[in-house]
This record gives sequence, structure tokens and C-alpha cells, in this order.
Amino acid sequence: MTSTRTPGPFGRTLCAMITPFTASGALDLDGAQRLAAHLVAEGCDGLVLNGTTGESPTTTDEEKARLITAVREAVGDRASLVAGVGTSDTRHTVELALAAGKAGADGVLVVTPYYSRPPQEAVAAHFLEVADASELPVMLYDIPGRTGTRIEPDTMIRLAGHPRIVAVKDCSYDFLGTLKVLERTELAYYAGCDEHVLALYAVGAAGCVSTVANAAPAHIAAVLAAYAAGDTARAAGLQLAVTPLTEAMMGAGLPGTVTAKALLARLGLPAGPVRAPLLPAGPETADGLLARYEALPAL
Repeated sequence: MTSTRTPGPFGRTLCAMITPFTASGALDLDGAQRLAAHLVAEGCDGLVLNGTTGESPTTTDEEKARLITAVREAVGDRASLVAGVGTSDTRHTVELALAAGKAGADGVLVVTPYYSRPPQEAVAAHFLEVADASELPVMLYDIPGRTGTRIEPDTMIRLAGHPRIVAVKDCSYDFLGTLKVLERTELAYYAGCDEHVLALYAVGAAGCVSTVANAAPAHIAAVLAAYAAGDTARAAGLQLAVTPLTEAMMGAGLPGTVTAKALLARLGLPAGPVRAPLLPAGPETADGLLARYEALPAL
């Protein structure tokens, strides 16, 4: 069977790509290009750069722009590039959004301002100011576990009226709220939690933004491709098969950046160290990640 699903504005299988560094901790643009090309060849039709998994809190504005430009050179038009530009400062976020457009991004990912815990009216004003300032389409990022503040469903519905606010990366863990927004808006939802990839796609989401896809891009892409083709049993089986790796990468008490880089290093792919305050995974953790990866079924 062939897919009848309409592609989302940024594709279907997006990887929240790590930012490779050299052994000394400098930005590794050659490694980023090689990793990006690999991810696209393995089934990712979109890449999210400079997000949480990309260690955006510890990369400079210049590094962020250089990374976008380098990855664009590597993948051309074979994948969309969504640039994380969210900060706790609206003015800085606007600056990053404008710079992302100049560097070659196709869209921007904007997280709720963190730490200051703004009320919903201020949350909405923040997103609207960014959307008004940039010509790029905006993906809202709802992850209250990190920011301390939700984008409440009613706020999301209101923001959907802006012509450049087109998508959501959903890490809210509020499935009912997500359904409410899906039912009342045309926003393209992307599962931001790897355990929700198939569940959200099954109720009308556009796809996913996956950290696990750094290591297993073909398997994440296959889950969605199977469901889109009408083979729901295969889709479910693949989602379940990748669950042990998802648990090891995302549910073992370490940030996904740390586990993704540890596993990529074991697989011989560009990664490098993490930047402080993160610490690298130990060899025992890396061994466990590799074992879960090697247990994935053949496609």
C-alpha cells in the first residue's frame, strides 16, 4: 500500500541531531556534515539543529549559524532544516531566528521561555513577536518538564491563527490536551518523545522529532512509513522493538545528548564529547546502549 498521508511542513521523520565536537571540544563541522548526510541517507527527511539534543545552551550564536550553513551544504534540498532558536530572552530569540534564516534554515523551533515562568499572555506574546519578526515558519516547542511552563492548549489554539506558526514539537505528556489542539487547529504536530512516535502519528500528527533517530534513523522512519502505508501491525511491532533502545537512551537518568553521543561513538559516527555542565556516559553505559542497538531487528 502507498501512503495517503499529507506530508508535514518539515517532513515526517525529523532527527533532533547532536552537535559533533572535536576531541578538544570545538565545533566539528566536518563531522556534522558527515552525520547529517548519514541520517538523511538512512531515512530522515528533516533535521533539527541547535536544539536541546544539539547542546544549544553551550554553543555560541556564531557556532549555531555555522552549523546550519555547513549542514545545508551537506544535505542540500534532501531534507528540511529546522533551527532551534529558543531562549529565555525574546530579543535574543528574534536575533537567532533572523540569523537562522540567513544561514539557510527552513524553519525555526521556538521553546517556551524558561526560568522566568511567564504567564500564558506573555508566552503568547513571545511566540507572536518571533513569528512576526522572522519570515520562516515556526514550530512551537512545548516541553514543560524543562522550561517550567506549558503552552496551554487554549494558548496553542490562539497561536495557530498566525500564518507562520505552523507546527508543534510536543513533549507535554498531555495527550488529551494534544488531541484538543489537533481537533481544533491545522497545526502539524510532531512527537517529541520517542515513546509517543506511533501513538501521536496514529491520531493525525505529521511525524516526529526524535533523539533516538541519531542512532537508529532507519528504524524510526520505518515505524511511520509502515503506518502510513496501512501496515499498522508492522508499525506497532517496530515501535515496540525500538522501545528497549528508547528506554536506554531516554529513560535511564541521563540526558539524550549524553546517551546519543556515547552510542554514536561506539558506532563509529561523528559525535565527540559533551560540553559542561554535561558529563560523558561511562563505558558500562555505552556498552549497554550498544547492546540495545545491536538487538534491533533487521529491516
